[in-house]
Amino acid sequence: MKKFLVLYMASPEAFQRMMSATPEQQRTGMDAWMSWMKKHRDAIADGGAPLGKAMRVDAGGQSDTKNSLGGYSIVQADSLAVAGKVFDRTHPHLQMPGAWIEITEIRALPEM
Repeated sequence: MKKFLVLYMASPEAFQRMMSATPEQQRTGMDAWMSWMKKHRDAIADGGAPLGKAMRVDAGGQSDTKNSLGGYSIVQADSLAVAGKVFDRTHPHLQMPGAWIEITEIRALPEM
């Protein structure tokens, strides 16, 4: 079985709107996530978590940066196509306007 990194993406503005939701809206959103995770528990290797502020590090040093990353999960499936079927249009993240999900295979390191 292969593992896949799932990235929950949206604009910084969309995430800011989500963070300013009422406690009731946040509870409803979390209930939807828990329901989705329970339904797909066999495919979820790591439920993941929200991501915080980003920093860029390059040969010139460190600097603040903004990106579209809001969270991650790790799922397991036989192929990328099968992993993608875990995420349909009813997924809780996709209920946020302008949100999208990216999925990429986590490849094994070659043996040295």
